[in-house]
Amino acid sequence: GIMPIIRPSSDLRNKYAEIAAYCHQAPEPVFITKNGVGDLAVMSMETYERLAGMHSLRTELEQGLRDVREGRTVSAADAFRLVGEQA
Repeated sequence: GIMPIIRPSSDLRNKYAEIAAYCHQAPEPVFITKNGVGDLAVMSMETYERLAGMHSLRTELEQGLRDVREGRTVSAADAFRLVGEQA
């Protein structure tokens, strides 16, 4: 994969525009260190929303698979009938 971009916390103050520009053109976070230790991940709102959406979708899929494993399902015919009743 791509090497992560790692910057010191002082760059948030001194080079904010540069970090912001990178975040808006790259679909990944910039990792910020404090005293040489990882502290924050900074990303554009678009990247955040994409990552949060992927997490939400994964959570929904995992719940669906759990429902199937535990027998919480209905037949397609029953599902279509239930949807038709609600319309």
